[in-house]
Amino acid sequence: MPETICWEDLVPGSVRELGTTSVDKEEIKEFARRYDPQPFHVDEEAGRQSIFGALCASGWQTAALAMRLTVDNMLRHSTSQGSPGLESLRWLKPVYPNDQLSLRHVILESRPMRKRPEVGLVRSRWEMSNQDGQKVLEMEGWGMFGRRTPATPEELAAYEAQRAGA
Repeated sequence: MPETICWEDLVPGSVRELGTTSVDKEEIKEFARRYDPQPFHVDEEAGRQSIFGALCASGWQTAALAMRLTVDNMLRHSTSQGSPGLESLRWLKPVYPNDQLSLRHVILESRPMRKRPEVGLVRSRWEMSNQDGQKVLEMEGWGMFGRRTPATPEELAAYEAQRAGA
């Protein structure tokens, strides 16, 4: 079993490859019928007639695929406490049936939580690319992770002083 990933392990600048996945046309249609029934997601002919030129996955499905890879290859093995939300989510290219998608996770920033010293905040960027190396999704947001040792009053004071000087 992999070692548990804690806040202290999520160092700004570090990168994790979070695996690969793909969806076939039936999975694209099934997701779209349920959650995003726009014609180019549910009908192949409508997809061909659209600006996408073919049936393509909903951006929400692409985000869900990224979330699944994140849970399977990182969060399940971590002290994750959830997330206060995303700052940005961009769908950069369409995802077509059988595209091979890979996910990269980059730590941008890390800080202690003032009100919960046993938890730290981590700001990350997820980059999902297709088999041609083209980014199809990019999102940034925060996660909350348990710490091995709670933040000390001195650590919190140093962070506040650094923030005040910025």
